[in-house]
Amino acid sequence: MHFNLLHTDSKTKARAGVLQTDHGAIETPIFMPVGTAGSVKGVHQQELREDVEAQIILGNTYHLYLRPGLEVLEKAGGLHQFIGWERPILTDSGGYQVYSLSGSRKIQEEGVKFQSHINGSYHFFTPEKAIDIQRTIGADIIMAFDECTPYPCDYNYAKRSMHMTHRWLKRCFNQMDETEPKYGYEQALFPIIQGSVYKDLRTESAETISSHDAVGNAIGGLSVGEPDEELYSMTDLVCSILPTEKPRYLMGVGTPVNLLECISMGVDMFDCVMPSRNARHGMLFTSEGIINIKNEKWELDFSPIDPNGTAYVDHVYTKAYLRHLVKAKENLAIQIATIHNLAFYLWLVKEARRQILAGTFSEWKDKMIPKLKNRL
Repeated sequence: MHFNLLHTDSKTKARAGVLQTDHGAIETPIFMPVGTAGSVKGVHQQELREDVEAQIILGNTYHLYLRPGLEVLEKAGGLHQFIGWERPILTDSGGYQVYSLSGSRKIQEEGVKFQSHINGSYHFFTPEKAIDIQRTIGADIIMAFDECTPYPCDYNYAKRSMHMTHRWLKRCFNQMDETEPKYGYEQALFPIIQGSVYKDLRTESAETISSHDAVGNAIGGLSVGEPDEELYSMTDLVCSILPTEKPRYLMGVGTPVNLLECISMGVDMFDCVMPSRNARHGMLFTSEGIINIKNEKWELDFSPIDPNGTAYVDHVYTKAYLRHLVKAKENLAIQIATIHNLAFYLWLVKEARRQILAGTFSEWKDKMIPKLKNRL
């Protein structure tokens, strides 16, 4: 696995590159649809390939470990084979789920004890086990086991947590070195920067993570409730420290505006549940702004969902029809809305890449952001 940086924008830090994996190339900047339990909710894999044009999807270690379980995944030949997806996959390590299960988990130096949200059974994740699970899942990109701190977070707690994440990272790398991929292709480990919203901690973490010389690096612990100003400040700081020749993955971010702002700071990879989750509630992201398709104003609007969109749903179906499906609680409404939102996110990063390579990213971004903020 290797990363080829093709071009950096002259007015910003925006970058265009190619991350090559054994399951294919990923053109950056890129957005990764979230397929938590081996499925991007409401979307067939064929639609992910052909309409959304997803180059890589994300799977969730915690959820896949609990269901269908490692025995099923290993006998299937890994997640790629199990779900019929031949392109790259990234798995998170379960660290974020540990953060979100704050009422039913206990963190200690050895690892984390938690209760299953399915049946209440107890489980124990160590850095070594998180690596072993991801080896069995078969992701191309494996994330290090970390603790994602909440926002707001006490400085001393953030510091202790960050140092523990760094110690866990050494154990993750050791386990990677002592084990082999199970399915005949390379798997790469990305470490995760923590430090909450404290500049000195983020600086220390970014320097520590950079010293490991991993194939790529991730920025975690953001998009957990902090203001956008803090998100941007920490992202910009970290990107100024991380090595330029390695891809940078900002975890769990974010809105279309967040994506463009963070691309301009030098981020290469993103994931977020927002496009699919918001689609299920009738919120559509478009090139002209945000639509609440439930609103009465769309009842007689027979124009395309997004006339500038690239997905077939944007041109085949009208706003009025999609509103009708939503009001009638038809399952097709969720499918159309999800395909649209994911295709829009992929269009946005693809267009950003095109503008970066053309040398016009800064001007394009300044025109796009007011539109993306607009509520139609």
